[in-house]
Amino acid sequence: MSAWIKMISDEDASEALLEELKLARTPHGTVDNVMRVHSLRPATMRGHVVLYRAALHNDDNTLPTWLQETISSYVSVLNDCDYSYANHWANARHLIGDENRADAIEKALRSKQPETVFTGRELALMRYAEKLTTNPHAMVESDVQGLRDAGLDDGEILEANQIVCYFNYANRLLNGLGVTTDGDIVGYYEDSNLSHA
Repeated sequence: MSAWIKMISDEDASEALLEELKLARTPHGTVDNVMRVHSLRPATMRGHVVLYRAALHNDDNTLPTWLQETISSYVSVLNDCDYSYANHWANARHLIGDENRADAIEKALRSKQPETVFTGRELALMRYAEKLTTNPHAMVESDVQGLRDAGLDDGEILEANQIVCYFNYANRLLNGLGVTTDGDIVGYYEDSNLSHA
């Protein structure tokens, strides 16, 4: 079983659900469990797909794609979400393109010590992601100013904020419904706009 609730197969889907499944398909032609788990409420599937594609890898984003994926991975580590971590760390590792660097970053993320591999704006983003994920009620304006001081503009800050917020949503969806990668194709897609959530 790949989730704790029922998921409707393509064969048993209504026409309305088939339309949402079409939108959610990966480049492999499959629908990952993170999206299929919405099959009992297709409107939330559509909302999830649209939010995901707007927050991560949008053509208007200016943060490097490897960094977007690394932020995604760190939030998933902080939330103990194996599903998102499996997918997004595979993406980040591929995009980093240097196995030694990727190994060092993964070790830092897993040990929750980003300062061992990051400095400057990258470290500021990891610290922001950690505080917003683990201590959201304590966020203050100086947290955003710290990102500006590290060299990020307000558009990049918004990008990072939305990636962190999206993964907190997705991690809770996945963990709360026991969704696993069983049957999914895990890993990097050439078309990053359609990568796993």
